[in-house]
Amino acid sequence: MSRYEEAKKIYSSFGVDTEKALNTLKDVTISVHCWQGDDVVGFDSKESLSGGIQTTGNYPGKATTPEELMADIDKAFSLIPGKKKLNLHASYALFENGEFADRNALEPEHFKKWADFAKERNMGIDFNPTYFSHAMVKDGLTLSSPDEEVRKFWVEHGKACLKISEYFANETGIPCVMNIWIPDGYKDIPADRFAPRARFKKSLDEILATDYDKSKVYVTLESKVFGIGVESYTVGSAEFCLSYSANKGITPLMDNGHYHPTELVSDKISSLLLFNEKIALHITRGVRWDSDHVILFDDETKEIAKEIVSHDALSRVFIATDYFDASINRISAWVTGVRNVQKALLNALLLPTDKMKALQEESSFTELMCLQEEMKTAPFGDIWAEYLARENVNNDYFKEIKEYEEKVLVKRV
Repeated sequence: MSRYEEAKKIYSSFGVDTEKALNTLKDVTISVHCWQGDDVVGFDSKESLSGGIQTTGNYPGKATTPEELMADIDKAFSLIPGKKKLNLHASYALFENGEFADRNALEPEHFKKWADFAKERNMGIDFNPTYFSHAMVKDGLTLSSPDEEVRKFWVEHGKACLKISEYFANETGIPCVMNIWIPDGYKDIPADRFAPRARFKKSLDEILATDYDKSKVYVTLESKVFGIGVESYTVGSAEFCLSYSANKGITPLMDNGHYHPTELVSDKISSLLLFNEKIALHITRGVRWDSDHVILFDDETKEIAKEIVSHDALSRVFIATDYFDASINRISAWVTGVRNVQKALLNALLLPTDKMKALQEESSFTELMCLQEEMKTAPFGDIWAEYLARENVNNDYFKEIKEYEEKVLVKRV
């Protein structure tokens, strides 16, 4: 009997169907962020990274051209099982023959190579307006700026991105999630918290007044509690973004690095699912702040996955990754983080959820704790190995990544 068959028998004793779990996981799409490969630099601006985010480290092999980034994405995706989408920022626009369009004038043609890239790989694209690392970020403000020229520039950027998002959906045949996040805020205590948020609301209203196909483009709005240089006040707070999303009928997005360290996104998912048709997640790992460390197979990642699975919400949650580590091999960072999201989902699918829910309803908390703890030592690794084998992906990916590093990455200037 193979290790998988032995593990299957053990899980069956808990009432868990491992075949059902594996078949469910293979149909779950993860939207994988492109910006791990180049440390969030992009191709449209020479501005340094801004917006209260920061990459640390200088591991060799960072992609500096579209060709290098696409090659690295291909390598990473070859080592990640399951269905994937590519998540792009607007700053990754590609220009030909010396042409250039500023962010308020971007057109679908500036992303044609990305659309072709996705179509050749039978995957969709998600999209993000880039409200940072640009000369028109004035005093740390974009859509909430009191400077009307600045505010209008970024409104036009949002409208352009809606058009590009619909283009991606039309080209790939897969709906596009367009996420709006702004870094706007103040370093120190503001005199007026209301006016910037009123301008942000006005800007969003103007962007969303654009005609677009809501069956092809899902607009999401992402909040944040603070960032470097915006420690005291963030315009797009959780309360603002949740209220605006509910009022306008768009989709709220939670990034589990964008809350106070004592808050858990896993605890918030059920509340949002009760009041929203769909919700969106950026899964990351914050260490004391929104540091965007590589995702681990840790408790919170597992709890996020358990919330999605136990509420039968896999079809209602847009799952994306969002982290960037420049201190280690970037291909490995991609593969490790995305695989750990998939591990967490498989772990959730292998739990006797109905039994555990029944025990909770019966107030059988002693038995529930015993069952929860017993499941932690179930042979999960053998089921994961079977999933990788069925997806024709190696379990041990470090050797292949190291070979790519030696043959490709270290030779980059």
